Amino acid sequence: MHKTLEFPDLLRLIDERSTAFRAAIAVAPSLDLPVPTCPEWTLFDLVQHIGEGRRRWAATVAAGPDATSRTPAQGDAVAPQEREAVLAWLAASTELLLAALREAGPDQGCFTGWGVTQTPHTAGGVARHQVQEIAVHTYDAQLAVGESASLPVEVALDGVEESLFIASFTRSAWPHKPTAFDFHATEGRSWRLTVDGDGARTTRLPAIGEAPEAAGLSIRGTASDLVLWRYDRISADSLQLDGDPELLDLLFAWEPEDWA
Repeated sequence: MHKTLEFPDLLRLIDERSTAFRAAIAVAPSLDLPVPTCPEWTLFDLVQHIGEGRRRWAATVAAGPDATSRTPAQGDAVAPQEREAVLAWLAASTELLLAALREAGPDQGCFTGWGVTQTPHTAGGVARHQVQEIAVHTYDAQLAVGESASLPVEVALDGVEESLFIASFTRSAWPHKPTAFDFHATEGRSWRLTVDGDGARTTRLPAIGEAPEAAGLSIRGTASDLVLWRYDRISADSLQLDGDPELLDLLFAWEPEDWA
């Protein structure tokens, strides 16, 4: 059974993943460590991205529905160099974001940075995406410091759908024979990405094995692996592909006008 995370759950998960991110930074032998999944970035670069980014999103949410772009960051947008100061700065960045989201509530209109998708332009939509952004970058930080890294199941299950709703929606016609891509999380949830003359859109499926018709390609793995693959953190070799693998090449090569 699919269950969309409620707004309080999203805020809780932003806080939890941010805490996990800081924990990885706290044990790093140096902030000059390279981040394997973010080429040419050090841990300090990742820290700057996370802290400044949460401050900018805090300001953008606070600006309300009239904002037409992301708003400059609130307060000090530059990460300090000293370790304890960095951790405090990151914690303050997270709290600025959470405070702005609490004040706005889930239904307030908000600039999101994405076009027409299956995710609304609201503070709730921003919160849902922030869970994934912080979770994936926490994975990056954990990997860099040598920790065993994966996404929590609760985060990852929502992340498969969230990424499909935003990054795989278009109204541009699919230039090939209509087909479908099914995504099956081993934890028991499934989604179908349909591509045809009307574009691409995602629907929820019943449990694995109960899909109403065969897809051109089925992609199976843990929810964490599915999300990490979609964010280019791991390769498709970590997943089970059933069907025509050449369809995946067609999907990756497709460049709809509204994805530009």
